[in-house]
Amino acid sequence: MQFAAALPLQSGASLRDYHLSFETYGTLNAARSNAVLVCHALNASHHVAGVYAGQDKSEGWWDNMIGPGKPLDTNKFFVIGVNNLGSCFGSTGPMHTNPDTGRVYGAGFPVVTVEDWVDAQARLLDALGIQTLAAVMGGSLGGMQALSWTLQYPGRVRHALVIASAPNLTAENIAFNEVARRAITTDPEFHGGHFYDHGTVPKRGLRIARMIGHITYLSDDVMNEKFGRDQIAPALVASLAALPPGDVRATSAVPYKFSTLEAEFQIESYLRYQGDKFAEYFDANTYLLITRALDYFDPARRYNGNLSLALARASAKFLLVSFTTDWRFAPKRSREIVKALLDNKRDVSYAEIDAPHGHDAFLLDDPRYISVVRSYFESIEVQA
Repeated sequence: MQFAAALPLQSGASLRDYHLSFETYGTLNAARSNAVLVCHALNASHHVAGVYAGQDKSEGWWDNMIGPGKPLDTNKFFVIGVNNLGSCFGSTGPMHTNPDTGRVYGAGFPVVTVEDWVDAQARLLDALGIQTLAAVMGGSLGGMQALSWTLQYPGRVRHALVIASAPNLTAENIAFNEVARRAITTDPEFHGGHFYDHGTVPKRGLRIARMIGHITYLSDDVMNEKFGRDQIAPALVASLAALPPGDVRATSAVPYKFSTLEAEFQIESYLRYQGDKFAEYFDANTYLLITRALDYFDPARRYNGNLSLALARASAKFLLVSFTTDWRFAPKRSREIVKALLDNKRDVSYAEIDAPHGHDAFLLDDPRYISVVRSYFESIEVQA
């Protein structure tokens, strides 16, 4: 959907003639009371469920959660997925033309924040004729958007589901984001963010950024279970072990290929595969923008760090879910939100799931997690 009117941004800049890509699932009822907004995380999009006709591997990123008979049941709810501004999946972003200059935005695309995304989503709902959301839901960065909805538009949200998220990033999380950004900006093909003009893509930087991120999405237990210290070519390792004593290619302990360039361990190969795949479809400037939005989000900043004061504006009912092995968005961060809401006597449900999958658990099929979300949506009443 195209928007001609300028959108004021938190930075003081504005965007005009911008486009928002979105998808809907289910049917909006006569009372327009059954709409649920689903907010995406870093590298996802508006395609939250279903499969595109005639396309392989096009399953929506939360397809296990959303659809007919699923926890977020599209037989009952009208679900909206929106691609955020600055992303690279259809909505206006750095790879698009700046209407003020006639040139591609590139590094000139304005800084966007979680609050800016929520404002843009609110405009989309206005255009769709939806005044009040039955619920807003998101995981990780999407959970931050869900939380921000309850503060920016408290009268327009009845329920908020904040999954595997936090009220702000820790210094360690910001540090991971900065290392990933530096991998991109120091890639010789980045050209100060104007790589489109040079016909290049900073794939090396994108690969490393994705590898760093992927490590933080998994738990140590999952990596050890899936990969351990297994090597890629056991036959080669066995042949090295059979070499005569004193051969420079053999050791008395673990035989190695003695190469710093090739992937030898399965975890190395897996990370390289994830990095290669990511570099083929994701935009480098988008990565910089979205990780900065993550860094900047902090609703308590205006209240001298007092989260209870910051969340006093919220009037929605809440479900928060965290996962025990998620060290990127640890359960204690969700409990901070729970405490702040309880300080304000808000209606809050909280589930802490003992799952081994790390941060990625919010995308997976843990039966307890699925059951909690299903039960919560079943409890939401909608006017026909």
